Amino acid sequence: MSLALGIDVSTTATKAVVVDRAGAVRGIGISEYAVATPRPSWSEQDPALWWDATCRAVPSALGQAGVDAAAVSAIGLTGQMHGAVLLDERGEALRPAILWNDQRTAAECDLIRERIGIERLVAITGNDALTGFTAPKLLWVQRHEPATWDRVAHVLLPKDYVRYRLTGDFALDRADGAGTQLFDLAARDWSPEILAALEIDPALMPPTHEGPEVTGVVGRVAAEACGLAPGTPVVAGGGDQSANAVGLGAAGPGVVALSLGTSGVVFAATDRPLSDPLGRVHAFCHAVPGRWHMMSVMLSAAGSLRWFRDALAPGMPFSQLTGDAAEVPAGSGGLQFLPYLSGERNPHPDPSARGAFVGLTLQHDRRHMVRAVLEGVAYGLRDGLELMLAAGTARPDQVRVSGGGTASAPWRQILADVLDVEIATVHTTEGAAYGAALLGAVGAGWFGSVDAAVEALVRASPTESPGADAAVYAAAYPGFRGLYPALAPAFRALAAGSTEAAPHMG
Repeated sequence: MSLALGIDVSTTATKAVVVDRAGAVRGIGISEYAVATPRPSWSEQDPALWWDATCRAVPSALGQAGVDAAAVSAIGLTGQMHGAVLLDERGEALRPAILWNDQRTAAECDLIRERIGIERLVAITGNDALTGFTAPKLLWVQRHEPATWDRVAHVLLPKDYVRYRLTGDFALDRADGAGTQLFDLAARDWSPEILAALEIDPALMPPTHEGPEVTGVVGRVAAEACGLAPGTPVVAGGGDQSANAVGLGAAGPGVVALSLGTSGVVFAATDRPLSDPLGRVHAFCHAVPGRWHMMSVMLSAAGSLRWFRDALAPGMPFSQLTGDAAEVPAGSGGLQFLPYLSGERNPHPDPSARGAFVGLTLQHDRRHMVRAVLEGVAYGLRDGLELMLAAGTARPDQVRVSGGGTASAPWRQILADVLDVEIATVHTTEGAAYGAALLGAVGAGWFGSVDAAVEALVRASPTESPGADAAVYAAAYPGFRGLYPALAPAFRALAAGSTEAAPHMG
């Protein structure tokens, strides 16, 4: 038997997934860990947690599959993007890794824009400076922990620390590399200009590789620790969003991946580097060789529905909430919802943005409010897609969805109508880990390309198509688009007032 193993080093757990040649998932192992928040808005993890979790998750997955480690032909890696893992010359971690959701680097983002210029920054990297990216984290360590920075010999991303422990090699895939904001997007490699402007020695950065390319093999000590066979090839893999897109079959233009979890992500593959001139959506390399992608991230997608349920209908099943909302006609009787409950990232990078119901009347009840939440999230996802289309991405023939929110058939229909595109689900729910396993399968020689692997193994089933309500949403969408600009001054004033009041509360 020949198997591929995908390992996903996420923020809360490491997942290992065993996939056979037919694309079936044979075994899954998961090991959880915590995130440290030593100060407000900080988010850190000890890299040793990822390695220890890998050495628990992999044997669990192999045991569930009932196979020996020798059956694994190759390993693909994926994981949380944008982190900063700093190692000394012996490969030891110098401090806890600073994670993607850490918010301490606003001043460093301003410094990056000042040194490089926002137009030049977007032209090279495809993105504006954001606190989540790796580059401002490195500047923060330079400025606030200079003694630590002086000892840095290697900069890695989270999954690539696990690669180092598996193989002893320092390496990075180009999809994850582009998310550091230290990449030349078009060249698919480190940007000498950006590194020089930020005073980062290029020798600190690892060699880069395409997603299915073999970067090393499992060493003897690692094999004993994790229950693997020495010499097993390890491929570059990809950041979690690009690997998830591979698992959904969004490897090339024409198919869009949409994740509807706590946050919402719209992912569109491209055959050339594209970016929004203002950096309002992200532009990165894809895990597929010679491909790129654009990505929009909204912070409160299914999280908006969870908030509504917990605050106003505690204990009610989500299926009942969305089922009742389906009784209300499209447009929610003129009620609209802004889903900015956690601030927003794309297309409004505004931490002061707030959620709002607009248009409430005595005629509205809970059903209208829930439907307005579902519609508002769909409009927010459309915002990102529209920016991608304006930047030159191909209009999709199909959107392939994943995440807990897509379990709701009414919500999937609203997405089909608002986005005006066919919605499809795929046969597996293992997300990024499954995509990493497919990249490993290509590296093992099972397929000649990622496209061939996706065509052979990813099975999509159309579930909803645009209906008569698409016209209703097309007419209502401009009204939604106008709400944020109209309310932004009020949001900023409210945010400032809550900040000023906070020390006097409690």
